[in-house]
Amino acid sequence: MEHNKRPYQPIENYGIIGNMKTVALVSRNGSIDFMSFPRFDSPTIFAAMLDENKGGYFSIEPQLEDYTTRQLYIPGTAVLLTRFFSEYGIAEVTDYMPITGDPKGSVCAIVRRIKTIRGNISFRINCVPRFDYAKAEHEVEARSDNELIFTSINDGNAKLRLIADFDLTIDQQSGCADITISESNSAVIVLESIKSGDEEQLRDISHYIDNTYGDTINQWRKWLNKAAYKGRYSEVIYRSAITLKLLTSAEFGSVVAAPTFGLPETLGGNRNWDYRFTWIRDAAFTMYAFLRLGMNEEATKFLEWIYELCKDNNLQLLYGIDGTRTLSEKELNHLDGYKSSKPVRIGNEAAEQTQLDIYGELIDTIYIYNKSYKPITFEFWSIIQKQVEHVIERWQEPDHGIWEIRNMKREFLHTRLMCWVAMDRAIKIAENRSFPYPENEWKAVRNEIYNDIYHNFWNDDLQAWVQYKGANNVDASALLMPLTHFISPLEPRWLSTMKVIDRDLRLDVLIYRYRNHLEKIDGLDGEEGTFNMCSFWFIEALAKSGEVDRAVENFEKMMGYANHLGLFSEELGKRGEHLGNFPQAFTHLALISAAVELDKQLSRIHGFNL
Repeated sequence: MEHNKRPYQPIENYGIIGNMKTVALVSRNGSIDFMSFPRFDSPTIFAAMLDENKGGYFSIEPQLEDYTTRQLYIPGTAVLLTRFFSEYGIAEVTDYMPITGDPKGSVCAIVRRIKTIRGNISFRINCVPRFDYAKAEHEVEARSDNELIFTSINDGNAKLRLIADFDLTIDQQSGCADITISESNSAVIVLESIKSGDEEQLRDISHYIDNTYGDTINQWRKWLNKAAYKGRYSEVIYRSAITLKLLTSAEFGSVVAAPTFGLPETLGGNRNWDYRFTWIRDAAFTMYAFLRLGMNEEATKFLEWIYELCKDNNLQLLYGIDGTRTLSEKELNHLDGYKSSKPVRIGNEAAEQTQLDIYGELIDTIYIYNKSYKPITFEFWSIIQKQVEHVIERWQEPDHGIWEIRNMKREFLHTRLMCWVAMDRAIKIAENRSFPYPENEWKAVRNEIYNDIYHNFWNDDLQAWVQYKGANNVDASALLMPLTHFISPLEPRWLSTMKVIDRDLRLDVLIYRYRNHLEKIDGLDGEEGTFNMCSFWFIEALAKSGEVDRAVENFEKMMGYANHLGLFSEELGKRGEHLGNFPQAFTHLALISAAVELDKQLSRIHGFNL
């Protein structure tokens, strides 16, 4: 079912709102163009970002000539303001998803408050849902002048309720309104997810107007006040922390890698993946970032989730947010894709890949948790032992690596490094807690892995540690070698490797993860952009290597590539445009880590005054 065309906006033109169950992407022109509802991994109800003709959207448009727009967050919150400026008036839309002290019990809803700041402004409102990734038909019923119920016909009877403090009409299965708001006055419209049979128990619009705005702001600020970090980079760190929190499931404790799917790594290309799942690697690093900020409850909830997953099963690479293990990859051929970037995929077959590095990231996070917050139980230690046994059995195997190479397995440096991290951190946990473990065996394996990395991944001709055993090229993931304390940042071999990464992968502050065009390493067609998280790894490595001034300059320049709200997608294209799924957790956690390290190094410089 087609609708009025919604021209594609740049990916960086969006902000996000959420309630730790799902998020919505709100464009600078006040349109919600992407939303999986009511969960991160639910089918979309709005996906105009992936098909401008039939994806679905929820727009609020002031009828003003020649207006410009700006967006900002209420400080310390995920409450988003979109402002419209014109000679004839100023308008403002405030968007948020209500949260309470018990996020599990929060109603899944979007509240949109429309206000005229100056003038007498007319607004056109269109709520155009398209259920089940724009595959399902739906019915709409007017229950009163200001209440509409949308019911999907063949999507499990999914239901939406649209309510407002003004009259709503139905036009071609959409909810519409044309209203005029005089100066200093406002109106409110709310979209809820409801279940069949619950219609009679739902709250009216006055509940949202009177209660949810202040409660939501207070809950965000109450959460942010838990942060122990109070340093130089508080503003950008807090925005990244809020973004990571938005991607964390209140119900399960898991974290999605990004809330979107299908946004391309190359315009018109086929590198279009679904990131609405929990990668053990990304989630563990996210918890590491939270722990560095003193936000420990998220790590506790995540480790409880991990414990339940691993009690009776082996750890796998990624899961659904509820722990689902099967994530079949499918193509949505009826969607045109962002700016004709096809195919649009849901699910992710990477769930079937072997990526042995995940044990290192996970056990490293558990090590930090045990050391800096709360001692783990012996019961949990038994889970760690099981993961270590997998590392001992399999560390010499080739795998698909951190970049999920689809065409073949190799012995990747990053994987081998993280196998060493798994052994090293497990030993440290055991010795810190006096847990029983086979000391001689584990230390022997740790030493064997270390020697294998140090000697067998070194390329004498290149004078660098290379991407995989026998390779002639470097990989940005090598930047984690000093960050994981495998090697001193002043080790001659490391400084030499940094120079090669600097020469071969860097464009000013932008870093490629590897140069795919040299050997078609990943088996996929097309180019890709620079990876934002790699840029922050590079900055942190510079700081650790003593190049603090250069690291500070690079950090500030890198922040200039963030969007207007301080958000990052996965990659940057040739024009500096954002590419890939948005916003990406990995980039924001790498930003936090780099900023905290910079702050620490600056504080060590006597007399430094920022």
